[in-house]
Amino acid sequence: MSSVRIECVAREGCRVGESPVWDEKEGALLYVDITGRKVCRWSPSTRQAQAIPVDAPVSSVALRQSGDYVITLGTRFAALKWKEELVTTITQVDKDKANTRFNDGKVDPAGRYFAGTMAEEIRPAVLERHQGSLYTLFPDLSVVKHFDQVDISNGLDWSLDHKTFFYIDSLSYSVDAFDYDLQTGKIGNRRSIYRLEKEESIPDGLCIDTEGKLWVACYDGGRVIRLDPEIGKRLQTVKLPVDKTTSCCFGGKDYSEMYVTSASDGMDKEWLSRQPEAGGIFKITGLGVKGVPPYPFAG
Repeated sequence: MSSVRIECVAREGCRVGESPVWDEKEGALLYVDITGRKVCRWSPSTRQAQAIPVDAPVSSVALRQSGDYVITLGTRFAALKWKEELVTTITQVDKDKANTRFNDGKVDPAGRYFAGTMAEEIRPAVLERHQGSLYTLFPDLSVVKHFDQVDISNGLDWSLDHKTFFYIDSLSYSVDAFDYDLQTGKIGNRRSIYRLEKEESIPDGLCIDTEGKLWVACYDGGRVIRLDPEIGKRLQTVKLPVDKTTSCCFGGKDYSEMYVTSASDGMDKEWLSRQPEAGGIFKITGLGVKGVPPYPFAG
C-alpha cells in the first residue's frame, strides 16, 4: 500500500469540517464547517473554496434532485440555493428540546434524507448524554423519528444491495448495522458490527466503497479505517497528519479519490503548531478502490 498519497487540498482551517459530498455536476467537493457556520464548495480546477455563511451550526449538506442543496441547520432541515446564498427552512425537529442540534446526515438510495441530532457540546465530544434522535426527511417533506436516546448521531450509509443501513452513535465506540427496507425507509434489528480499539478513538463519519467495505473517520484517532462489515474486521488503516479527522467520502472524476474533513476546535496553540493543517480538507489517492456516487434528495 505504498502508493497511498495524502495531500491537504484546502487549508482554510475549518473549526469543525464535516459532511464531505462530491458534486459531480459542479466537479467540486461540498462540505460544512459546523461551528464556523458555513457551507463550503472546493473546486479542484481552481483549488479554491467558496463559502456561504449561515445563521446556525450547519452539520450536513446533500445534493437535491431538483437542483442546489439541502442542509441540516440547527434543528432544521433546510434548502440552500447556492448562487442566491438563500436558505429556506423545510421543517424543524426536536421542538421539545432547547439544547440540541443536528449532526451528520446523508441521503438514502430512494432519495430520503437521514440525519440525527445531539446535545450542544460543552467542549468537543463532551455533552449531555442521550439527548439525540435519528430522523428521516421524506421526499414529500414529512419527517419520521426512528429512535431517541442517542449521544452523538454520526456516520451513516447503505450497503450496495440497499438491505443494510450502517450507523454510528459516536460515544458507543461502535459501528452498527440495521436491516433496511428500501420501499418504506424503515430500519430494524440493530447490531454492532465493529467496536473501535483504543488508539482508533471515536468513530465519526463513514462511507462505503464499490466492494461493499466501510471507511470510518476516527475523531482524535487521526486516521480512516477500512472495515469489512460482513466479518467485523479492520482491513486497512490510513493515518493522516491531523488528529481530528471527522468524515470521508469518495469523489473525483471516477470516485477513486477519497476526501477527508477535519477539525481544529478544542486544540490549543501548541497542538495547532504541531498540526498546522488541522481543520483542512485532505485528498487521499492510490487506495485502489472507488466509491459510490452520493444520492440526491428527491423532494
